[in-house]
Amino acid sequence: MSDKKWKVLILYASYGDGHIQVSKALHESFRRHGVDDVLMVDLFAEAHPAINAMTRYLYLKSYKVLPQVYGWLYYGTKKMPTDTLMGKWIYSFGFGKLKEIIMQERPDLVINTFPMLVMPELRKKTGVVIPAYTVLTDFELHYRWIDPLIDKFYVATEDLKEQVACVGIPAQKINVSGIPLKESFQQPIRTEEVFEKYGIDCGKKTVLIMAGSYGVLQGLKALCESVTEIPDTQVLIVCGKNKLLLHEMKHAFSMQREIKIFGYVDEIHELMSVSHCMITKPGGITISEALITELPLLFYRPVPGQERDNANFLTSKGAAMIAYKPEMLTEQIRQMLTNNKLRDSIKQAMQKLRKTNSAETVVLDILNDMEWKSPNRTLLPLTKGG
Repeated sequence: MSDKKWKVLILYASYGDGHIQVSKALHESFRRHGVDDVLMVDLFAEAHPAINAMTRYLYLKSYKVLPQVYGWLYYGTKKMPTDTLMGKWIYSFGFGKLKEIIMQERPDLVINTFPMLVMPELRKKTGVVIPAYTVLTDFELHYRWIDPLIDKFYVATEDLKEQVACVGIPAQKINVSGIPLKESFQQPIRTEEVFEKYGIDCGKKTVLIMAGSYGVLQGLKALCESVTEIPDTQVLIVCGKNKLLLHEMKHAFSMQREIKIFGYVDEIHELMSVSHCMITKPGGITISEALITELPLLFYRPVPGQERDNANFLTSKGAAMIAYKPEMLTEQIRQMLTNNKLRDSIKQAMQKLRKTNSAETVVLDILNDMEWKSPNRTLLPLTKGG
């Protein structure tokens, strides 16, 4: 690899916490490989702050109010071609701001960690060719990820590679890398130190409940009460950034030692390492974290859209279980904690899907790809007329 110092632009969006976590993981990996000039941009927030704030609010509310509406929008556009009138409008969202950033920063390459196709639109409208890479952060395909002008796609599984190839993307442009995670998930953990750090009883079976980064998992209080009825079981509740939920849970369970309550936990891999199973929203990043730690997954009432698709994919592979009713979930937890054969079967299925060192895989492949692209490439001038 040459000594060329590339300048990297990573585009993400702040709908949930996963896309920024993937971006940070890539940023860390680039720095480990001597690429220090990495700029991360929340493009939609930069381009249209008011619209972005409103749509983020509606996105989070969709988990509690009319999730079917979000599902209708998601599935209604899932296979929408890029050349339709609506498709062109959606895919050019943030165009002006991205053009401004490109003019100012002059990056050598751009990485998408959110389904946005504004980079190909920039190329079509201005003629400026900048290598563009897309890291898919789910386990099922939505067409918003795909454009033939993207140089390379990084996907979670062989199944997803097949889906992308069926859309017409050449197989050599699709790398089964897994979803990038921060470096701490690749490091060994001393579990005895984790037990002590968080005050966890090492003699009990542990159920980890992840409410999502914004604490949107439904029926949390009743769920915790039912789990603690299982003998020799303790519960770890992670409320994310939802301070109201954190306060409610602490008030409700202040006298119950077998329930530990946390807000946002940055070192979540530590809690995963000492848990026997995890109840969570089926976001792509959380799933990938569970796969790496081989922590059996239980999905409760996954909402329509990418999360339900993710959940259905994992269960079809035998790597997770889904429940839509509280009593069904409680029974699944009981089985997961008492049936070693079931746990082993799920872990074996997870091992077939897990990808280690995904951030390194993506970064090294991009750097190798950049080596054979013209080192003397120059950007065409970007004028206001575009």
